[in-house]
Amino acid sequence: MVEAELMALAAAGATAVVQQMATDSWTRARDRVAAFFSRRGGGGTEDAVAGELETSRGELTAALASGEEQTLTDVEAEWRTRLRRALLADPRAAAELRALLDELALPDGVQPPVNVRNSITGGVQHGPVIQTGNLGSVTIGTPPADGAPHQDPAT
Repeated sequence: MVEAELMALAAAGATAVVQQMATDSWTRARDRVAAFFSRRGGGGTEDAVAGELETSRGELTAALASGEEQTLTDVEAEWRTRLRRALLADPRAAAELRALLDELALPDGVQPPVNVRNSITGGVQHGPVIQTGNLGSVTIGTPPADGAPHQDPAT
């Protein structure tokens, strides 16, 4: 396998690891990634690598909460570099990493979770405030008995 292919695989692996850090299945993913590195000489024992992954996850979580995106880039770059080194040291690890990525892949159509923080300023709100990308069909209050669309009396 040529180095460019190893680089692309390492980048895909780092992206998958960082995405998994924000999911409910993180513990399983962490254990699988730690096992990969411990077998491939990428940082010591499984426990040591798992600890480093947890440290990265803590940094990532704090950065996402504060809206600081550079840490996301740094964490991903760190794991991309480590994966690249593991692959260069043992190109046979590529097949194992591909299998791991297939195992960690989010199901089709599922996007990694995103933390959203909203705040309302500029006065008192006297009713529900909803901000969304897509809720579908929503009724707030009581729908008209005849099924007709609700008309706002103020309009």
